[in-house]
Amino acid sequence: MRKIVATPKAPAAVGPYAQANIFGNMVYTSGQLGLIPETGALPEGIEAQTRQALDNLKAVLEEAGSGMDKVLKTTCFLADMSDFAVVNGIYAEYLGGDQLPSRSAVEVAALPKGGLFEIEAIAYI
Repeated sequence: MRKIVATPKAPAAVGPYAQANIFGNMVYTSGQLGLIPETGALPEGIEAQTRQALDNLKAVLEEAGSGMDKVLKTTCFLADMSDFAVVNGIYAEYLGGDQLPSRSAVEVAALPKGGLFEIEAIAYI
């Protein structure tokens, strides 16, 4: 059975999609921008947006009964690949444990709301 995940601890979807879906013991998250859940605003700069996006991802995973330590795969979207070193350092703080997830990282032409970083994940429960 499929279950939709929604939490007020992460920004509401900005379109017709769910924050995440659970199927079996797997969680598939939508992309998480660095939006502040309470205001919907983006903080200033790549560091703040990356941390907020990862905090948002953590909140969605926890609502699904999972966690950052159960992430199997991430896809990272950067508005500017020259920010990769900064993103990579912050990413390692959140997902750099003994069980490293697989990851793809790509530069994109633009992200919603003018975001600088977005991340999506697949995790288990």
